[in-house]
Amino acid sequence: MVALNNEIFEAWGQKDGPVVVTTVDHAGIPNSVYATCVGMSADRRIVIADNYFSKTRLNIERGSRISVLFITQAGKSYQVKGEAEYHTAGVLFDFMKSWNPSKHPGHAAVVVNPLEAFSGKERIL
Repeated sequence: MVALNNEIFEAWGQKDGPVVVTTVDHAGIPNSVYATCVGMSADRRIVIADNYFSKTRLNIERGSRISVLFITQAGKSYQVKGEAEYHTAGVLFDFMKSWNPSKHPGHAAVVVNPLEAFSGKERIL
């Protein structure tokens, strides 16, 4: 895991709207979903609430890498790519539960361990 740098951390604070989460299945077919219930952990990992995942959850359980795409209020895009962890208990699960709206089930916290990041075509991590 590589820690997200200050540029991405600050951009996350200016995130506008939902993020796009992409995984791939065992045949390499991508699956993308919008996620609105997301946060940044103290150690600068992206945390996504699994409220209604199906294909995404299966892909993560099968070892898929993950990509999170977001845009800032200024219209600048960022993409973080990495490995996914699926937490149904523990510190990061509790963190997710602290901000996930109670109307959603919050089955698990999907944690992105970043490996690389881009802003547009520029690699920034």
